[in-house]
Amino acid sequence: MHQKVFGRIPDGKRLFKIQQSPNYKNGSFKNISHTPVMAEDSSFWKTLRSYLNKPKDTKPPVPLPFVKTDLNNLQNDAPVIVWFGHSSYLIRINGLTILIDPVFSNHAAPFSFMVKAYPGADTYTVQDMPDIDLLIQTHDHYDHLDYISVSALKPKIKKIITGLGTGSHFEYWGYDPAIITELDWWETTSFAGMQLTAVPERHFSGRGVTRGKTLWAGFILKTPVHTFYIGGDSGYDTHFKEAGIKYGPFDLAILECGQYNAHWPHIHMMPEETAQAAVDLGAKRLLPVHWAKFTLALHPWNDPIKRVVKKAAELNMPITTPRIGEPVVIGKSYPDAHWWEL
Repeated sequence: MHQKVFGRIPDGKRLFKIQQSPNYKNGSFKNISHTPVMAEDSSFWKTLRSYLNKPKDTKPPVPLPFVKTDLNNLQNDAPVIVWFGHSSYLIRINGLTILIDPVFSNHAAPFSFMVKAYPGADTYTVQDMPDIDLLIQTHDHYDHLDYISVSALKPKIKKIITGLGTGSHFEYWGYDPAIITELDWWETTSFAGMQLTAVPERHFSGRGVTRGKTLWAGFILKTPVHTFYIGGDSGYDTHFKEAGIKYGPFDLAILECGQYNAHWPHIHMMPEETAQAAVDLGAKRLLPVHWAKFTLALHPWNDPIKRVVKKAAELNMPITTPRIGEPVVIGKSYPDAHWWEL
């Protein structure tokens, strides 16, 4: 637990600020609603039985298709989003490059032999990334905050915005604390003519045996022309409707739709809930993420996208389903091929 990969829990001035937060109680951050990690009717033995009887298609049968995009030469006349699989993606907007939750080390765990990336989903590397004006970090779980990736990206990153306490990991890994801004839920900061607001999500945090020492969050990115909802991991709850009322409508809602299970229904949304969350937000279009790179649950690897596409159609929610690396251009290009039907 003393290895660098595990990071460092907050202390000193950072911990003092955390202790002033209304969301920090009895030594850890709390969700707005009561949120047990496991379902009330679940148990160790039920969960183990599910793992022993998991489907055979939790991983794709062949390498995933991808598009190799030159990230250094993205068009600048409209916002562009390039998804790298799971929850890592890049936004090019107003001449700025924003990177979210980069995981390029091809595993989503503290050790390289665990939770390996699918072939085809491991195409993009740190070397493919341009200089990063802003890194947005939603929370500190291994499938979102990767020590190897952020260490290699350090020379490229100019600014970090994240939830309370998460900056402790970055500082421990050699980042200058002067470039790190930590936000509590509903706090707003300005950056290069844009506003970023941290918003509640229904999840948890932690890289070791303790949980809730750092804050998990989604982020609202607002420019004079566009507004985006950058979702972290979250179970379904009223916070989507609240964010929609306060900050919507959104040009695009980027929301998780994978790694769910009936044994942990409060901390990850079912795909149908993802579509409903986009409706609650008042989104003009949904981009579903948190799938197509790692197997962290028991469902078939492409079950999330099949179900969210079906439900989005029922709710009349426009959706875009790009291949890994395929640009989404706001107002111009929304890829929607069913490429997961391998």
